[in-house]
Amino acid sequence: MDSENDELAILESKHRKEKKELQAQIQALKKAAKNDKTKKKELTAEIARLEAEMEAKHQQELDSANIAVDEVPADSVPTIENEMAKVKISKAQKRRDKKSQQEKEREEQIKQQEQENLHGPRNTELQGINTKLKERKLKIFSIPSDGDCLYKAIAHQMAVIKQKDISVDELRESVAKYIRQNKDDFIPFMSNPDTCEMLTSEEFEEYCNKIENTKVWGGQLEIRALSNILKCPVTVIQATGPGSIDQGAEHDGPPLIITYHRHMYRLGEHYNSTVPYEGDN
Repeated sequence: MDSENDELAILESKHRKEKKELQAQIQALKKAAKNDKTKKKELTAEIARLEAEMEAKHQQELDSANIAVDEVPADSVPTIENEMAKVKISKAQKRRDKKSQQEKEREEQIKQQEQENLHGPRNTELQGINTKLKERKLKIFSIPSDGDCLYKAIAHQMAVIKQKDISVDELRESVAKYIRQNKDDFIPFMSNPDTCEMLTSEEFEEYCNKIENTKVWGGQLEIRALSNILKCPVTVIQATGPGSIDQGAEHDGPPLIITYHRHMYRLGEHYNSTVPYEGDN
């Protein structure tokens, strides 16, 4: 046993020396290829080859020496690489397990939220609007909630009902211009949200500028302006109150029909467009 230990110590010492010599050789090669990109690529492959050869040589010498073969089976000796692989696999599995658990919890929360929403204000409102639309053989056409919803809904209706393409920017510019030109008709219905007082001339102009240059939401005043600009009726379907709110009854032709939602999004009021509904349900 002592002789085997001595032989192992000698062999390990020899291997350490050879590894140091190899590292010195590698450093010398790296210096020589410092400013040569082509040589650097070749050097990487050469270093890998030298290290692999030394690793194989050392392993062969250990196998030939039959050191501690009876005491510890070779395949049971944990290598650094094997241990690192186990750690990596373990961490990866933990991440997968954690992600899977989070997905399950999220799915459960969605199911619970859907159940709560079944009789919540959003769903109740939606059911009321759908019932009224069904009577008109219409259904909701969803519009993104981005501040332009009123103008996008009207633009969509113009394409569906009038076969006319008009952009949101054009509608906003026209509404701002129309309200400015008809200030006396609109300003009595406008008030400062903080003071509840009628808007000053400066505040009125600021209001019009926001219509034209920002994504500020539109309301009844803007719908009234849109109806007069486009010279067609506009009908707003909502869940509560009258069956519909109509603007521009003095204009001829089929109305542009949009829907008004108080509870669809947390951000506030929202407008959708409509399209013909075909089906028995």
